[in-house]
This record gives sequence, C-alpha cells and structure tokens, in this order.
Amino acid sequence: MKILIPLSLAAMTLAAPSFAAGDAEAGKAKAAICAACHGANGIAVIPGYPNLAGQNEQYIVSALKAYKNGERNGAQAMIMKPQATMLSDADMANLAAYYANMK
Repeated sequence: MKILIPLSLAAMTLAAPSFAAGDAEAGKAKAAICAACHGANGIAVIPGYPNLAGQNEQYIVSALKAYKNGERNGAQAMIMKPQATMLSDADMANLAAYYANMK
C-alpha cells in the first residue's frame, strides 16, 4: 500500500500536462470556421448541431480527437472529421478553452 501512493502521485504528475487548459484567446482566433455551424457565440445555428458555449473543456478535446481519429461515425462525422484533421492538439485545447469559458 505504501508504494501505491507514490506511484499514484507520480502517474498523476505525468498526466497533468494532458489536463492543462488551452489558450482561450488563441482558440477564439481559430474558431471562425466553427461559427458556421456552431454559431459565433457558441450557440448552434443549425438544428441538431451541438451548442459549444459552456461545454466541458475535456469533452470538447476528446470529441475532436475522436473525430480526427475516425472513432466517431455519427451523422456529423462526415463534416467534423475533415475539420478536426486540420487541428493540432494545441488547437483542440485552445478551442476547448475558448468554448468552455463562454456563458
């Protein structure tokens, strides 16, 4: 048991960068193309498309990565995969920070 605590702490420390928040201002600059479907204020302009304003940051990142990796095959996958493919991990984190900070 004594060894598990230090190992757990070490694992959490190593994983911490993956939980680091992105740069919301950089995300705002990158979000112009997203606005076509998700709205300039993060409220979707197309029925059935998700609102991104106030969405959980980690969820946005995981959703974008899943689209990029072909792990999501739902109705919007044909639209989202090409968009997500153009994004780096930093871009995804920045977009997520931008939308998560919206009200």
